[in-house]
Amino acid sequence: MIKPVLLWSDTLIFLLVLALGLFALQLRNNPQAKKRWSLVFHSRVGLSSFMVILFYVTIALLDSLHFREALPQTDNYTADNNTADNNTADFSVTAYDSEVRSLLDVILADINSNQETTYSAPFSLYSFAKENTQDKAGNIIRDYPRLVHAGQHLNHDDEQLTDIISRSALALVKGLAIALLLISVHRWVMRHRQTAVPWRSAYWTFAILSVSSCWLLELGSVYHIFGTDKVGQDVLVQSIKAVRTGILIGTLATLLTLPLAIVLGISAGYFKGWVDDVVQYIYTTLSSIPGILLIAASVLLIDVYIETHAEEFNLTVIRADFKFLALCAILGLTSWTGLCRLLRAETLKISQLDYVQAAHAFGVSHPRVIGKHILPNVTHIILIALVLDFSGFVLAEAVLSYIGVGVDASMSSWGNMINAARSELSRDPVVWWSVSAAFVFMFSLVLAANLFSDQVRNAFDPRLVQQDKAGHSPATTEGSVS
Repeated sequence: MIKPVLLWSDTLIFLLVLALGLFALQLRNNPQAKKRWSLVFHSRVGLSSFMVILFYVTIALLDSLHFREALPQTDNYTADNNTADNNTADFSVTAYDSEVRSLLDVILADINSNQETTYSAPFSLYSFAKENTQDKAGNIIRDYPRLVHAGQHLNHDDEQLTDIISRSALALVKGLAIALLLISVHRWVMRHRQTAVPWRSAYWTFAILSVSSCWLLELGSVYHIFGTDKVGQDVLVQSIKAVRTGILIGTLATLLTLPLAIVLGISAGYFKGWVDDVVQYIYTTLSSIPGILLIAASVLLIDVYIETHAEEFNLTVIRADFKFLALCAILGLTSWTGLCRLLRAETLKISQLDYVQAAHAFGVSHPRVIGKHILPNVTHIILIALVLDFSGFVLAEAVLSYIGVGVDASMSSWGNMINAARSELSRDPVVWWSVSAAFVFMFSLVLAANLFSDQVRNAFDPRLVQQDKAGHSPATTEGSVS
C-alpha cells in the first residue's frame, strides 16, 4: 500500500505541463503564431534541442509523482479489565514511512541501493581511500578495500572490461529496440500527413536518448558509472534526481519575472511621464542592490521562518519544498529589471509609429492599443528572454547552492553536488567525478535551452523575418515565373 503525497512544487509542474498542452491546442486557432512556431520546429537544431528539453521535463515529471510506502502492519491489543472474560479486541493500524519517494526512485532503485562507505572512482572496483584491513593470515594491512556492490557479480577483476562491453552491447540493443518501436508507431500515425518537419533529426535524437538511458540503467545497476560521494551514495542517482530541481527553478523563477517585467516595462514606455519615472526609480533602485546579497538575506529570512514554525514542517521533504519555492520566488522577484528595460525601450519606439498614432486619433482605448499593437510586437523579446532566463536561473541555482544559500541540503541539486565536492578538489588525488557529473547534466540542459532560444529568436524577431523574406523573395518570384 502507498499513500500519495502532493507537494506544492508537484502541483506547479503539473499545472505547467497542462498550460503547455493548452497553449499547443490554442495555436490551431491562431494561424500567424502557428506559422511562427512551425519555423522553430522545421529547424533541425530547434527540433533536436526541444527533444532534449522534453526528455528532461519527463524526468522531472517522474520525480514529481511522490508517495509514502506503508510500513508492516502492527496489531494493538486493548484489554477490557471490567469484563469477566477479559476479551481482547485488536485493531489493525496502517502506518506509513516518513520517507517520501517518487516514481523515479522506483526506476532507479537498483542503482540507488548500491551504497558504499566512501568515495569510489567511476567504474572502479575498489575504494578510493585506503583503509585498515586484514589479510588471510590475520595481519593488519593498509590497502584499498573491495567495494561492497560494484562488480560483485564478477568472478575475477579481469572480467570487468568484457562485462562492460557485453552489457553495453545489450543496452544498445534494448535502446535501439525501444526507439525503433516508438519511431515505427509514429511513422505509421504520420503516414498520410505531408509535413516539412525534419523528423529524421528527431528520430536520431530520440534514439541517442533511448540508448543512453538504457546504458545508464544497465551498467549503473552493477557499477558506479560516475563514482560515489563522501558517504558512498551513487553520483549518477544524485545527478538524475537534480534534474527536477533544475527544471523547476528555471521555469518557475522565469514565469515569476514575466508579469512584473511586462506590466511595468510596457506601462513605462507607453504612458511615459510620471509612470515612466516611477518604474525607472523602482528598477534602478533594485539594480543598485547587489543581487547575491539581496537573495542571501531573503533566504536567511526564510530559514528563520521555518525554524520558528517548525510544527508546520513535520517532514523533511515539506521543509525542503517550501524553501525551494521561496527561492524561486526570490529569484523571480529580483531578476525582472533587465527584461523591463528592454520592453520599455521597445515600447517607446513602437508607440511613436504611424499605426499606433492613427489608433489614438480614432479614439481606440489604451488597453486595446497595448493588446493589439504593442504586445504582439514585443512578443519576440519576451520569448527570447523567457528561454535565456531559464538557462540563467539553472546556473544561478548552482552558484547559490555552492555558497550555501540555495536549495535545502536534503534536496538533490547540481549546486549541492558541487558544494559538497568543492573541498575535495584540492586533495591529491583529486575527487573530480561529482563536479563532472553535475557539469555534464547541467551543460546538456542549458545548451539545449540556448539552442532552442536561438531558433525562437530567428522565428519571432520581426527584423530577421523581414530580412529573410527580402532575401528569398526574388528567388521565389523567379521560380513561380519559370
